[in-house]
Order: sequence, then structure tokens, then C-alpha cells
Amino acid sequence: MFPPHVFGVGVTVAELRPAPIDGEVLPPGVVARPSRLGELLQVDLMTPAQKAEQLQRVEQAEAVLAAYRAELVVGLAADRPARDDRRCGQGGAASGEWTAQLMDEGVSEFFPDELALVLNCSRASATQMWERSTTLRRRLPATWAALADGRLDWPRARAIAAELGWPARETPDDVLSAVEAVVLPQATDLSITRLRAVVRAELVRADPAAADRRRKKAERDADVTVRGLGDGMSEFRATMPSPEAAETRARVDAHARALKEAGDERSIGRLRSAVLHDLVTRPEQERPVVSAHVEVVAALDTLESAAAGSPGAGRDPVLVDGEPVTAALARELLERLDALCPGGLQAPTGGTLSLAVTDAGGRLLASVTRRALESAVRHGRGLGLPPPVDRYAPSPAQRRFALTRDRTCRHPGCGNRAGWADLDHVVAHADGGATDCANLCCLCRRHHRLKTHARGWRQVMTPDGVLTVTTPTGVTRVSRPPGTIPAGVSLLRVGADRLPPADPDPPPF
Repeated sequence: MFPPHVFGVGVTVAELRPAPIDGEVLPPGVVARPSRLGELLQVDLMTPAQKAEQLQRVEQAEAVLAAYRAELVVGLAADRPARDDRRCGQGGAASGEWTAQLMDEGVSEFFPDELALVLNCSRASATQMWERSTTLRRRLPATWAALADGRLDWPRARAIAAELGWPARETPDDVLSAVEAVVLPQATDLSITRLRAVVRAELVRADPAAADRRRKKAERDADVTVRGLGDGMSEFRATMPSPEAAETRARVDAHARALKEAGDERSIGRLRSAVLHDLVTRPEQERPVVSAHVEVVAALDTLESAAAGSPGAGRDPVLVDGEPVTAALARELLERLDALCPGGLQAPTGGTLSLAVTDAGGRLLASVTRRALESAVRHGRGLGLPPPVDRYAPSPAQRRFALTRDRTCRHPGCGNRAGWADLDHVVAHADGGATDCANLCCLCRRHHRLKTHARGWRQVMTPDGVLTVTTPTGVTRVSRPPGTIPAGVSLLRVGADRLPPADPDPPPF
């Protein structure tokens, strides 16, 4: 009993130690073990929504721990200054190919070795962890803060740091900050692969001259490697310029699919592997002729300024098969096309060419063939979205538009290419959904089946192609067409002092 207006507080301190499970055998000499989270927060008693919520909390906690780990790594690196290392000319100093290539020249060359033992990992993994930690703490403070506050998960923070770390070590900090300001607001809505592509595109936009230097260095470092995978298998990897890589992959895939259509029962992946081996080891073997499809997506003013060699050339990246490149490389590609196809930009022999028109925010306005464009000009028609059709099957124009807009499966996080995906009605045609571009999106076969047959999933798409997917537990993710700029995100613009010099002898077009 307490007098009126008097409050008492009782505190009980108890050790949270679960009762031993019947039959549990502890190691010799161990009489107790720490409490496990699954015993304190019993999963079996949670609803599906509570389990999903706990998974998101775990992801948030991992982000906070990752930010703290970055602090610890950078702090330990500061305790190992380079002044303690042997200097050039002294006995035992590194020289030639053994000279350390480190993210921070003020840190001892042996710090990654110490960190590797602390983390019980390889020196390469420790070096990578240190470089990304240093990038986040010293060059990307906003990204690190978002990670430390649990607003950005570790895989996405790591992806941003990987793109803006060692590859961009010569880029000024203010440029990285500008790229960071554009990328961060949309980072959580992008898959890891697409996020890295957006970061690369913005880095090209911010500093095109540096991007060209990185590209030329990467071309010099191109190589072919083999890595053992076990079970008698190995991974064959070739690094080369993106257009050449895309051409090689397309040709291998086309030959493999031709074999599949001819009745070969091997899987398509196994056929691609066999075709690549044959192309390299038996190039003289007769094979069916394959054609190519070229898709160039660029702002019209970028191409015009690139062709003219104006001071604004290279400001915006150009996408070739989905990869951002500088206007200098785009000019080279266009020059090759003109050399192959006299008379202007046309489809390669036996192949196809599509032209995509976008607005300033990256929203696709039209996707047409060269012939359709010429026809529209002759008849004085404008370009726009293909009209709806009163049937289930989309029209060829609708299919071309949707494939150009989506480029990949639109399920959040899926990177399967649109060319291998189904064109699906977001609102099922049987339920009254129109065969209209505002109700059509690309889904790979797996996510098409999920959307159609899995219980509790919901999809909603806006006329601009922004797809919202909700799981049965209520978790919502947004998928935007690649290249579109979310509302509230400002385009990065670079000052004239960082634009590359005009080409004194621009190629004719």
C-alpha cells in the first residue's frame, strides 16, 4: 500500500537462461551455454507477418553492425601508419611488382595481412573489406550514415562502395558526393545489379573524362582466366569491352538456340558452353548464320553534341545493351555502324535496330524501328505509345515498347533479360485487364508463375510502368523501368571545368 499521490517501483533482476532441453548433451566441461535468440524470441509462436518483420529487423541490425565494423577497420588501419614500413632503398623494402597498391598510402602495407588474421579470412578479402570501409567512412559519409542508421542495407552499401572506391580513387570527393546524392534516394528500390549500373552511369555523367581513362585502362588489363569450381568443372572468364562481350554472348546464345530448335536435348546452358568451346577451338566449323539486334538508348542532345564535338559532349551517358558508356565511345560505335551501313544509322545485315525516345526523366515515350520512324515522318504522324488492342495477345508494337521499357524481368531484384521473359498482363486479361502498355510488363517464367499461381501476392502498375509488388506478409517493393528518375531525385550535372575537351577532328555522321 502506498499513500495517495505516491508511486512505488519494483525491480526484479533475473538471469535469462533457458532451461536445458531434455536430452541435450553439452561438450565435456561445459555446464551451461549462452541463451540463443530463437529461445528468447520463439519463432514457432510468431505469425507470418511477425516473422517477416523480425527478418527486416535482423537486416537492419546487420546494417548497423556493418557500419560499426567499418569504423573499427578504419580505426585499426589508423593505428598502423606507413611510417613504420621499410622505405624505398632500405633493405627489405618492397620494389617492382611487389610494391603495394593500397587505398590509403598512409597505412602500412602489412595492415591487410593483420586484418586477415583478425577476421580469419584471406588477405584479398581483408584488403577488399578495408578498401570499402575506407571508402564509406572517408569518401561516402552519407552512405555510411544511412548504413549506420539502418536505412540502407549492407549489400547495397557495399555495392555503392565497390563502384565508387578503388575504381574511382582519382575522382574528386565533391564529384563522389554529387553521385552519392543522386543514388542514395533510390538505392533501396533497386536490385544490387541495377544499383551498380546506376552508380556507374552517374559516375560517367559526373566525370566523363575520368570514365574514358578508366575504360582505356580496363581495356589494357583485359584478360582470360580459368578458375576451378570442383567436380571436374571450371569457370572460363574473359574480360573485354562491353560491346564485344555483348556480341560474343549473343552469338553463342544464338548458335545454342539454333541447336536446341534442331532437336538437341541438352540444356540451353550446356549448349552455350559447348558452342563457345567449338567457336574457339574449331572456328572453321560450319554453323548457321545468326543475326544481331542493336539497341541504342541516348538523349538526342547527347548524340547531337557528340557528333558535333561540342563542349557539352559526353555529359550524359549512352546506354549500349544496357551498359553506360561515354559519348566518346558512343561516337566510335556509331562510326562503326556508319561504316558497316552506308547511309546512316541502320540495322546490321540480317539484324534489327530499334530507336527509343525518352523524356528528360528517362521515361520511355516511343520505341520504333527505323522504317516505322521514316513512315511516321512521311505521313506527318507523331510518335507515342502503341494503342491498346482488343485481344489477349499484344501487338508487335506493344511487345517492342514493353521490351525496350523493361529490359529485364520487372519483379523486384530479378535481372533476367526481357528477351527471355513473358509479356504479362498485370491485371489478368480474364479479370478485365486491358492489353495495353500500361497493363503489360515483362516477367521471367518463374515470376510469371508466382504472380499467377502463388497465393497472397499483389501487383499494381502505374501508366509510367512503375510496378509495386506486395508479398503475402505485407512487405512492399517498387520496381521502376531502368533509366527512369524517381520523383524528388535531381539529375546530376557537371560543371564546364570537368567536361572533356572538344574533339578537334570529330567523325562525320
